[in-house]
Amino acid sequence: MRGGQRARHELCWCGSGVPHRRCHGPFERPGPGAALNLAAHPFPWAVRPAVTSGPLPPPPGVPAPDYALSGVPRARHVGDVRSPDEIAALRRACRHAADILVYLAGLVAPGVTTDELDAAAYRECVRRGVYPSPLNYHGYPRSICTSVNEVICHGIPDSRPLAAGDTLNIDVTVYRDGVHGDCSAMVPVGGVNPVARRLVRGGLRCLQAGIAAVRPGAPFSEVGRAIQAVADELGYAVVRQFVGHGIGPLFHTGLQVLHHFSPDQRRPMTPGMVFTVEPMIDAGTAHTLVLDDGWTAITADRSRSVQFEHTVLVTETGVEVLTPNRLAPIRPAA
Repeated sequence: MRGGQRARHELCWCGSGVPHRRCHGPFERPGPGAALNLAAHPFPWAVRPAVTSGPLPPPPGVPAPDYALSGVPRARHVGDVRSPDEIAALRRACRHAADILVYLAGLVAPGVTTDELDAAAYRECVRRGVYPSPLNYHGYPRSICTSVNEVICHGIPDSRPLAAGDTLNIDVTVYRDGVHGDCSAMVPVGGVNPVARRLVRGGLRCLQAGIAAVRPGAPFSEVGRAIQAVADELGYAVVRQFVGHGIGPLFHTGLQVLHHFSPDQRRPMTPGMVFTVEPMIDAGTAHTLVLDDGWTAITADRSRSVQFEHTVLVTETGVEVLTPNRLAPIRPAA
């Protein structure tokens, strides 16, 4: 090593299981016999990577998307406005996704692993005759995404038991009748502290504000403007690396929906457009890191992150939420 620098892939001394450069960075290990000063070394993880089970096979007898075996979605242009038949199919797929999300939330408890939640999701998809869209999408190995505490999104289910005080995002997408339906919500594990509870409520408010801005003729920038205003009011950061997306015959179409205000998003929303609104809201920095698994995104400062998501349809008069569920109510509580 030159100049005392650590090797590029040397694991961090704090036991996080990730390279030092992505964890404590400039902070060196305390000297022999010295106590760890959390003020000087602020990044020890509350959540550490755990063992993941092997990839699951495509559910037998369930109609699957084109990437189910290859892991590579076929490139094709489908446009951004869905046909009446596609919208009808989207309502069905989204209903399944929302119901599975609520079912999984009911299984969450201290001691349960996210691997067990994933297995339950797989079984429920098979029972319903729907395909879990994340499975083998660009090689993703599981049926759902489970993101705990400082994990922003795309957390891979693993063997770590959930602990009281954790905040868990469950992201469910299913494929049925040729289209995908997508939603996610936060599920507190046991009792959570007031700071985490405020963040979860703030994330839901951001989602509600973003959906309230969806209407025909309005520019997409209004969605980000509404979300950003709520996050700024609450003192939270909006993640910019991940965005909402068009959805339908493809899991992700070319349509992107920013969750922060960008005046460049001048394109107007049009009746028949279907896309996700899924702001990721951080208690600290908006900067992100992606772990070496290529999927798990975490906050750079290890602060907590929350996310709620709905699939929405632009109608002639406003917006229809296609994934309504009790975990992510559409209107703020009175």
